[in-house]
Amino acid sequence: MNKTLQMFKPGLMLLMVAAAAAFILGLVNLATAGRIAAIAEETMRGAMQSVLPAAAYTDTGAEDDGEVEAIYAAEGGGWVVRVTESGSQGLITMMVGVSSDYACTGISITESSETAGLGAVAGQQSEKGEAFRAQFVGQSGTVAVTKEGGEIDAISGATITSKAVCKGVTAAIAACQALGGAQSAPVVEAVGPSSEAVVVPADAGPGYVTLPSGEPSMG
Repeated sequence: MNKTLQMFKPGLMLLMVAAAAAFILGLVNLATAGRIAAIAEETMRGAMQSVLPAAAYTDTGAEDDGEVEAIYAAEGGGWVVRVTESGSQGLITMMVGVSSDYACTGISITESSETAGLGAVAGQQSEKGEAFRAQFVGQSGTVAVTKEGGEIDAISGATITSKAVCKGVTAAIAACQALGGAQSAPVVEAVGPSSEAVVVPADAGPGYVTLPSGEPSMG
């Protein structure tokens, strides 16, 4: 019996040490989880303020499509969009400000694993980084680097990163256009005993009525 115990003793000791280590790590994670979440929230809020300053932001509830992850409506007009694109070394997450007339108001790269001195410049608080990001202000529609017919000068040696940022800004603008269009869509009402659907334009004035046939008249 003693020999059997001696054989299993090292394994039992290792198991006890591993269990104790796991318990301690669990306590550490529990203690720091709140702080990590608070830092992430603070970083996100700072990025939102930098691309489109506002007193408050409201999550529109837009569905995460794997590219556009969230859209926040800024108090006073416009949106801030969280977008993730594939760069040269991994994913690039950015906040993109979009004005009510669908032009970019600024970008902030919040997460990136791009190469230091090359793609990483896109998100750095340096002269080159700020100059690169400043190019996006005022851009609308499809945003592209100069080699692809656009107006954005790519970072030297980091064309893939530059294209990824352009793609993200384009996606953000398109998402806001779709959201804005949905919010201003015509109202559909049922008119008459047949309950035939009639589309009433959103800008129709008080003189807009429907005839019994369902045809509109601007009387």
